[in-house]
Amino acid sequence: MKIVILGYGKMGHEVEQTALSRGHDVAYRIDTEEDWNKNKDGIADCDVVIEFSTPATAIANIEKCFELNIPIVVGTTGWYSQLEEIKKRCENEGHTLFYAPNFSIGMNFVFKLNKEMAKFAQKYDYQLNITETHHIHKLDKPSGTAVRLAEDIISNNENYDSWKLDNDSNNCKTLNVKTIREGEVFGIHEISALSECDEITLRHEAFSRKGFATGAVIAAEFIKGKKGIYTMESII
Repeated sequence: MKIVILGYGKMGHEVEQTALSRGHDVAYRIDTEEDWNKNKDGIADCDVVIEFSTPATAIANIEKCFELNIPIVVGTTGWYSQLEEIKKRCENEGHTLFYAPNFSIGMNFVFKLNKEMAKFAQKYDYQLNITETHHIHKLDKPSGTAVRLAEDIISNNENYDSWKLDNDSNNCKTLNVKTIREGEVFGIHEISALSECDEITLRHEAFSRKGFATGAVIAAEFIKGKKGIYTMESII
């Protein structure tokens, strides 16, 4: 495949290495508006764009790809308040979008386990909490992964009807999500279930960016030749 990397930072470099190792051609590395405009015609002839930029630029990047009718894999989080609008446009105009709060294969297995633990916690009266830790450069807070974990708990446990960042209220139906920013941590997510008798912890730690890059390239391979909206659940 001919891949375009949109956002050539640390994740973009990792995606490049992974794509090349899987036999793909990285045709363009786009990091500025000037890069995009200068190479627009060539980008339109490529197979897929893999995007890891910033929450502030993600929507514009998606719309650029829609305009060129090129499939896009979006690794950026922090823009999901506009997700439904983007999905509607994608469906109405016949584009291809693959998005995920986390592209790690391991983390997506944890998503499945989290839903089961949420049901267990309701049945046996365990209190749930989420803690996420990332490097100091991460812009969105909490992480898109933590939001997904929280929303899945609420959907599978009737004891909770909302979540709140660093919750200090006495509302027991509000799930607490704690966020830590320190050092160069790639990503740690913990879901704890606490009772009077014991504590259960479900934990995922990323050791590098490679897992995210691998998942993103697999997603790009998956959507080649397809139309529609896809997530990691489409391939797990």
